[in-house]
Amino acid sequence: MPPVSGLSGAERRVLDALDEDRLVATLAELVRVPSVTGSPEESEAQRLLAGRFADAGLDVDLWSDDLEELAADPGFPGTEVPRDQAWGLVGTTPGDGIPALVLSGHVDVVPVGDRWSWRHEPFGAAVEAGRLYGRGACDMKAGVAVNLTVAEALHRSGVGLRRRLALHSVVGEEDGGLGAFATLRRGHTGEAVVITEPTAGQLLVANAGALTFRLEVPGRATHGSTRLEGQSAVESFLVLHAALRDLEAARNTDPDPLFEGNPLPYAISVGTVQAGDWASSVPDLLVAEGRMGVGLGESTREAAAEFERAVAEAAAGDPWLVRHPPRVTWPGGRFASGRLPEGHHLADEVASAVAVTGGPVPGVAAAPYGSDLRLYAAAGIPTLQYGPGDVRLAHSTRESVALDEVVTVARALAVLAVRRLC
Repeated sequence: MPPVSGLSGAERRVLDALDEDRLVATLAELVRVPSVTGSPEESEAQRLLAGRFADAGLDVDLWSDDLEELAADPGFPGTEVPRDQAWGLVGTTPGDGIPALVLSGHVDVVPVGDRWSWRHEPFGAAVEAGRLYGRGACDMKAGVAVNLTVAEALHRSGVGLRRRLALHSVVGEEDGGLGAFATLRRGHTGEAVVITEPTAGQLLVANAGALTFRLEVPGRATHGSTRLEGQSAVESFLVLHAALRDLEAARNTDPDPLFEGNPLPYAISVGTVQAGDWASSVPDLLVAEGRMGVGLGESTREAAAEFERAVAEAAAGDPWLVRHPPRVTWPGGRFASGRLPEGHHLADEVASAVAVTGGPVPGVAAAPYGSDLRLYAAAGIPTLQYGPGDVRLAHSTRESVALDEVVTVARALAVLAVRRLC
């Protein structure tokens, strides 16, 4: 990277100690661990990082979560996949007092889907034309590698720290956020949190929430040749689907200004539909599952009630559904919305660190998806997201991250750490 003016001596020392080649190697090493959420490899990634945290001079807390105890907590955020283990990991620079800065990231990734549609091996960490490809490269092992690299640079530089840095490495973010929930429940906290989720150069100071719904639509089975004697659950579902489209439009008429340029911040999407068990039979049950966006400042309870009301009103206007009402349940994760307090100085601090290291001036926006931000915010900790990668590539078979962007973020957060800790 070219020299940058306006840096203090301590900031220059830390940037000089930031090993960009090691940063890329760390990212590749993490991508090669197939840490799909809920899998044993998720825990493998935590153990790998625990060793690297110790090597970076951090005090390490690595623990096994009691899943039954977590699930019994009234604030438990829910899960999307079965699991029999979850490991928490926090590394903290030595000293006393609450960490002045927390860098947080999750090690779990979503499944790869159809391997044949990948041009690169999903867990191969191939580098091509300045990009590293693989599941989790963007969401969000690049951010996890950045967090570790910042701690390593501080340790290697030898600068004196008056305050403490903490790294939170969590599991289960993709299926509800149980890792961050357990970390906070264990007592790990901080004065401010930066989650290095992919933000495409922006500062994301708020997240919409999301709920997973399950909609069961009854029908009446009969032979396909006499379909008028029955009632197709598929046709009844279409009545409800139209009502959900109307609800979605109404909920997106006046979104928060932070969503400027986003035509649909609170989407309602049907992800799976299952109906029938025989081609020549009229299906007597349709089960649809999907995702409902939760508005900024709206509780998950309020959003769920509005969804249920729309379904009930649509059913009340249909001759079949009024006598055979559909059933709505809410399985899986419950992502509330969350935001950095308006006017909080953390956004300016991060933007200044980006600017002084030569990065592009970040804009301020909100994300239309849920993340761990809402858990930290609910705990009263000012939190924002700033990290390498573009979320449009996350969860896709094209998932990748630009390596120069990874370095840019690492340098900015290294300066932020010096300013908050020294």
